[in-house]
Amino acid sequence: MPSYEFKLPDMGEGIAEGQVLKWLVSEGDIVKEDQPLIEVMTDKVNVEIPSPRTGRVAKIVAKVGEVISVDQVLVIFEVENVESVSIEHNQIKPEPTQTAKFTRQDIQSKVLATPATRKLAGELGVDIQSLVGTGQEDRVTDEDVRKASGNFATSKTIAAASGTENSHDKQTEVVPLIGIRKTVAERMARSAHTAAHVTHVDEADVTELVLLRNGLNSRTSEEGKNVKLTFLPFIVRALVSALKEFPYVNSMIDDQKQEIALKKYYNIGIATDTDQGLVVPVIRNVDRKSIFDLAIEIEDLAERARTGNLSLDEVHDSTFTLTNIGSIGGLSSTPLVNYPEVAILGIQRIVKKPVVRNESIVVRDMMNLSLSFDHRAIDGAYAARFLNRVIDAIQNPAKLAEKVV
Repeated sequence: MPSYEFKLPDMGEGIAEGQVLKWLVSEGDIVKEDQPLIEVMTDKVNVEIPSPRTGRVAKIVAKVGEVISVDQVLVIFEVENVESVSIEHNQIKPEPTQTAKFTRQDIQSKVLATPATRKLAGELGVDIQSLVGTGQEDRVTDEDVRKASGNFATSKTIAAASGTENSHDKQTEVVPLIGIRKTVAERMARSAHTAAHVTHVDEADVTELVLLRNGLNSRTSEEGKNVKLTFLPFIVRALVSALKEFPYVNSMIDDQKQEIALKKYYNIGIATDTDQGLVVPVIRNVDRKSIFDLAIEIEDLAERARTGNLSLDEVHDSTFTLTNIGSIGGLSSTPLVNYPEVAILGIQRIVKKPVVRNESIVVRDMMNLSLSFDHRAIDGAYAARFLNRVIDAIQNPAKLAEKVV
């Protein structure tokens, strides 16, 4: 029976490699065309790749934990008619039905662990899904894997065993710079070395916004609606009117063409902290969506970002990025622009402060905002006026909650 080598397909979006997370089939299995075959972690999202056709799995070439490049052989099939295999299977760009079918860390059935720990589990023959983690948020650690395998050598004793230890080796664990973490590193370095970064910081009185949000949540709860509003949907709505008034903030720089492209659509990227690193799912056409529409979509995208269940289409084509640092803490920040965009807004935590109103000291809910921008496209005064417009909308939030018609 003829054999067919199936290679890692070109998935588009500049993805050049991926790490094998899990094989969904075993050697000797008979698989059908389009049957889920392998889970791969790319630098943007996790992808479930289907079988190119019906056949028997003769040999699995790419091992769990291995980083593989596009056009590198994944698996060898025994097939009825190798000539009938379409070349397009090695040039596919997975549609949503071919991606986001799995979650790398499904909260019901899969554990939390870094790629390095998963690779170690594969090397030691440990089923990582059967382990109970001892790390933060029940994360499985290298030591958990080694104990399960019967190999109690920890990262602190590896150097000693090799005869190369020193006082620092005993306290060092090496984690490969791969996947999403690698992409974040490359993009941040490119942004820092390309854009002319400036950060403008101001504060907003969000007392009325807090009252409005609390009131709307109470109303939806009484009505039995399963929607809980955070402050992010209001901030996103506030951005829309400001971006329309200041179009250069909603633009991108093309360094090769030496052009600034002013975008006439409004796709907001929401920077999301995940176990794999920073992921930026994109909410499209935010100007056409209500507060509640945005709340539902933000919650859905954030949850799927954290579980590795986003499609490629959901992490590109943003025109402006919003990062919510306040959910963790801090007074101010200098977020890096999500190149080739020209601006990013960081929002800090809301704190009660004594402020002067009508020559009297009163306690108000205040929030700091940090607007980082590329000075090549935006001047300081223009950026300050833009942020003033955002703050004005936040401080007068009634219109933000109006329905979109």
